[in-house]
Amino acid sequence: MPSYGSESSRKLVPLCDSGDVGELALIKSLLDGNGIAYAVQHEHIGALYPGVALLGSRVMVEECDKQRAEVLLSRLALQVRETTEEQD
Repeated sequence: MPSYGSESSRKLVPLCDSGDVGELALIKSLLDGNGIAYAVQHEHIGALYPGVALLGSRVMVEECDKQRAEVLLSRLALQVRETTEEQD
């Protein structure tokens, strides 16, 4: 994960929630590939209770990167939807 500045100087805001490990891995890869720093809350909670969705993971980004991250996620969702429609 890219690191910019000190931890105490960054304000993190929620970007999205994910209850799926695969989806979370995709989101993290997208953010890493675009140089967007992030933190994930409750990332490994599923390991404590496999098969039970108690808490989803929450992806947090710096406030200044939120808009760019939202655009990247919306493009990803659009590509997934288009690919699914083509297979039908």
